[in-house]
Amino acid sequence: MSKLIKLKKGFDIKLAGRADKQLANFQPAQTFAIKPTDFIGMQRPKVLVNEGDTVKAGTPILFDKKLDKVQYVSPVSGEVVEIKRGERRRLLEIKIKADQTFEFEQFTKYNDSDLKALKREDVVNHMAMSGVWPQIIQRPFGVVADPADEPKAIFISGFDTHPLAPDYGFLLKGQEKYFQAGINVLKKLTPGVVHLNLEEGAEVPAVYNNVQNVQVNKFSGPHPAGNVGVQIHHINPINKGDIAWTVNPYGVAQIGKLFLDGVYDASKIVAISGSHITKPAYAKTYLGACVDKFLAGNTKEGKYRVVSGNVLTGQRINNDGYLGYYDNQITVLPEGDEYEFLGWMKPTSARLSYHRALGLFSFLKPNQEFVLDTNMRGEERAFVQTGVFENVTPMDIYPVYLLKAIMAEDYDEMEELGIYELVEEDLALCEFVDVSKHPVQEILRKGIELIQYS
Repeated sequence: MSKLIKLKKGFDIKLAGRADKQLANFQPAQTFAIKPTDFIGMQRPKVLVNEGDTVKAGTPILFDKKLDKVQYVSPVSGEVVEIKRGERRRLLEIKIKADQTFEFEQFTKYNDSDLKALKREDVVNHMAMSGVWPQIIQRPFGVVADPADEPKAIFISGFDTHPLAPDYGFLLKGQEKYFQAGINVLKKLTPGVVHLNLEEGAEVPAVYNNVQNVQVNKFSGPHPAGNVGVQIHHINPINKGDIAWTVNPYGVAQIGKLFLDGVYDASKIVAISGSHITKPAYAKTYLGACVDKFLAGNTKEGKYRVVSGNVLTGQRINNDGYLGYYDNQITVLPEGDEYEFLGWMKPTSARLSYHRALGLFSFLKPNQEFVLDTNMRGEERAFVQTGVFENVTPMDIYPVYLLKAIMAEDYDEMEELGIYELVEEDLALCEFVDVSKHPVQEILRKGIELIQYS
């Protein structure tokens, strides 16, 4: 039965530089990369290619020895130009120089009637060998799902409330049949419900209209209302021993393309956004693209930081770095490495802050878009009890007590305080509003790993 859930807790970070809903004519990326660091929990990757090898889009290039059934494949066809390793030969990137015209590995195609006849085992094997399986993330822990597990339900957040988040209706325009096929496939993986969660009061994108085999739920409220973890908490919470799976809308469509067209299609549209971008817009590219072509001649003067993803949970990359596997946006912000007179005490109405004493009068301009740099304006210190963590976390969880339990490595307390329901993005706002400047997301991941491997 569909649900309508209205959330009041949270905080919208309104930044300048949202991408205009148009495709810009960027030069195409020439190199692409798969980064094991994009896949949380991947500790023993096994490389299947060598430098100089030629690959097609969909050719397996590595797998995780813990889940050796799941193949990670090349997003494009071309030549493997570098297998980059770090300390202790830790695999960092597999770089591929793309061909002018792509060649694809051919997989079995299925029509609608064929899909209905498929058994769960057939679906799992087809997805695992063809490269789309990593789109499925397991809760708890936020890792790539184990094909041997059976989730109690599958959750899809159909909207994103992160700062400068892209519009899914624009990203998936014209993908209706693939999205529906992806839903039909996912329905075979769980005995429970496939939940599609949409934003209450917003125009429903065409890709979600008339979707079948799902339960449509509506959410309203500030960020993090679009986080799938928050949505799970209010629909069907995760307790110890439970397993739920999540897929983002792009992943659903990619799964549908595999089954209908018989190819691994890594094409995607990403938002090039941020206040330091001259012309924020969307770009058509492929998963793992090098971002240098999107930035060339498109940034303002001065130092800046490039983030693959959003400013709360994204990863800092170089100007010639690579788009993260799960990212649908690139954000470019001014670098905050210059001295500011009086620092956070400087009276100004141009600074956004959750705390009214720090963001003087900014709360009086609820629709204003702010230009923020990366300056932390402080350093880590003892926890200050302000109560704001609870005000920006729309879940029945006490974040401060949970974080202290993690730091004390109190396993029982961590479980009782709801760590099974969380991944980093669910507490990212706590890190933004924290006057004590703690690395909240880093602490939470440490706790998750303590529980996961205990």
